[in-house]
Amino acid sequence: MVVKYSKANYLKNILRLTLIFAIFYYVLFWGIFSVLGVTGKNPSRDSLMSYDPENGMGGMSYLENNASEINDSAVPADTVFGIPEPKEFSKPRMLLHAAYTVKPGDTISDLARNFGLNQDTLISYNEIKQSRFLQIGQVLKIPNQDGLLYKAKKGDTLTTIAEKYKTDAGTIQTANELFSENITVGSRVFIPGARLDWMDLQEINGDLFIWPVYGYLTSLYGYRASPFTGARQFHSGIDIGAAMGTPIRAAMGGRVIAVSYDNSYGNYVVITHHGGYRTLYGHMNVTRVKTGAYVAAGERIGDVGSTGRSTGPHLHFTVYKNGVTVNPRALLK
Repeated sequence: MVVKYSKANYLKNILRLTLIFAIFYYVLFWGIFSVLGVTGKNPSRDSLMSYDPENGMGGMSYLENNASEINDSAVPADTVFGIPEPKEFSKPRMLLHAAYTVKPGDTISDLARNFGLNQDTLISYNEIKQSRFLQIGQVLKIPNQDGLLYKAKKGDTLTTIAEKYKTDAGTIQTANELFSENITVGSRVFIPGARLDWMDLQEINGDLFIWPVYGYLTSLYGYRASPFTGARQFHSGIDIGAAMGTPIRAAMGGRVIAVSYDNSYGNYVVITHHGGYRTLYGHMNVTRVKTGAYVAAGERIGDVGSTGRSTGPHLHFTVYKNGVTVNPRALLK
């Protein structure tokens, strides 16, 4: 039997197929746009989705949950909210370290950067006193985390140490694999995340003081032959040769505690600084400060001269740390 289609039936079939294709393409394109994030919602609100640490990616931010209290115009369209790091990243870790042999050209700052650590960590963990004097072939211990090595004192406990460095006892206990609150006097304890005092770091890196005068070194700190008798004697500072009248400046900010004359140092000035430091400037031609005055680093305190026991115009510069002379050269920038 042959079925003949009328013109009306033919038009109905065309319309039916057109409707089917229209629905198919609508669903297809709607799905594509949804994946790409193109919706009919206000984009400033869409961007306010944030990670919910309890429920995963499906959680809404505070702003979404309080939408009625927020004016759309007050929230930038490109607002981005951070995602908290996994708790595993910040959990206390047991302390481990690797060994590294110092090579020519190595510096503490470069090594710290290369290993992703603070300079404080490498300095403290290896008990470095002067970072400028690393020795080629010296073996350094490279810890797996930042922190300081602390020498326990009488009366120290995990709790008191944690309070001092603003951390918690559990973190210290985990890093050092300790099983008791009590610590043996003299034992070394690693404090994760702790940092050196700024002055201590500057001192170790030799960046504590600025040069007090522009000139050239004529005598170093330590034993030398006396320029007057030839006998071996200890030189308590460094001598910096310069032209008569060259400005002498405070090597670090502090309070002037003495301006006087001495048969050895001639006209001299003494300045006391924080951290237990004092500096002495001798053989001045002219002094330009008074006792009790506060001077800033770089402030002019006198002029180069040759007063006192001197062989020519120069500055004698001494540094005291807690009442004992130290080598100024190791502290100058």
